[in-house]
Amino acid sequence: MNHVLIVDDEAEIRDSLESILSEEGYLVTSAATAGEALTLLADAIYDAVLLDVWLPDRDGLDALADIRQMDSAHVPEVIIISGHATIEAAVRATKLGAYDFLEKPLSLDRTLIVLKNAINARQLREDNQEFVRQLSFRVGVTGNSVPMKALRQQIKLMAPTNGRVLIYGESGTGKELIGRSMHAESLRKDRVFVELNCAAIPEDHIETELFGYRRGAMPNGPSGAPNEKRGTFERADGGTLFLDEVGDMSLKTQAKVLRALDEQSFLPVGATHPVHVDVRVIAATNKDLEEEIARGNFREDLFYRLNVIPFFVPPLRDRKEDIPALVKEFLQEFGAQYGRPHVEMHADALDALQRYNWPGNVRELRNLVERVLILNPKTQRIERKHLPILSSRDQSRDSAREGQRTRSEDFSTLVEAREAYEREFILKKLDECHGNISRTAEALGLERSHLYRKMKTLGVNVKE
Repeated sequence: MNHVLIVDDEAEIRDSLESILSEEGYLVTSAATAGEALTLLADAIYDAVLLDVWLPDRDGLDALADIRQMDSAHVPEVIIISGHATIEAAVRATKLGAYDFLEKPLSLDRTLIVLKNAINARQLREDNQEFVRQLSFRVGVTGNSVPMKALRQQIKLMAPTNGRVLIYGESGTGKELIGRSMHAESLRKDRVFVELNCAAIPEDHIETELFGYRRGAMPNGPSGAPNEKRGTFERADGGTLFLDEVGDMSLKTQAKVLRALDEQSFLPVGATHPVHVDVRVIAATNKDLEEEIARGNFREDLFYRLNVIPFFVPPLRDRKEDIPALVKEFLQEFGAQYGRPHVEMHADALDALQRYNWPGNVRELRNLVERVLILNPKTQRIERKHLPILSSRDQSRDSAREGQRTRSEDFSTLVEAREAYEREFILKKLDECHGNISRTAEALGLERSHLYRKMKTLGVNVKE
């Protein structure tokens, strides 16, 4: 339900507009002064404001300027209304950002049309802001391994449908990226993609994150928080809602999500009228939901609603041939970010990366590439000696022996081997201490000056 604020010092006009707009399905709030209106706008989300020019405490156009400069992601569209309209006032209102200028006495039909168009314009503005933000995300699925080729084919086949998708995969495998790729190739690609990590939201806040709340429903909310909020279902209207780690929702929340999926509508906390939406839901989990159903932790009916089109994202250890392509992509990404676009990865370093089992999957690889670039700001070619020690408790004994044997063969003298080990150990401690030289020196049991000399000798370049 769209929220409209009426600002007029004449009670008769306020009451008349409030009655008419309420009958048209709007949620309406009224104010008699500019000061009262600005207070209301700071406390709640409004889609549009009908603002009179002559107000008892200040000029309505001055209030318009304040509204347009509000530090908020949800600035409403403002429609100026006046009984003393002049061309000069209309021009000034337009320059200040007013959506339209209506003369009193108001025409009911024209007011409703302008109000509807203003709210649509605001929604388009918010969608455009979301699109700009989403341009920073990659939407390609990298890799030429058999599993990734099959996954890309599955995305191409299923993305244009409106079927719900459930993506399975370990943490860090790129489930959100698969969701974004599906959205980018879907019929909804020109609308928003909204994500929510169900595991990251406290249980007592998950319902309001999903469905939002209306004014007055959260009297004990955090200081400074708006007392009205659009939930992710409402924000994703017309687009795609990505529910990450859906297996971590409580049974109570699952029941409400099930109803929202069945009815494509929901009741925000504190609302009296349901909100109807058109949303495609893509869910993801790192859990075995059938096992969770057997344990009584996940609703079977919700599972069948979500699991219309199942996807499985393989762990990185099962597609190590994709590592060179992923590394190249991450080097380009972080190289551009840190002003080093020509950094390359040497074959011996790639070989070491491909011998590792990657318990943290693609996320761990991405973090490692960024870390190596940060810790080696002058290096244009990443070699094996620049990488931290790679070990994994779940690697097989043979793989561990093979990795150790290969590392030993990389050095021709004991001095080279010792220096390489010292370098890796210092880099590991620097990483643990977030690049702080003093804390690293303390952790290593060295004087700060001694550590600097050691780093210079070993070729470790770090900006503190």
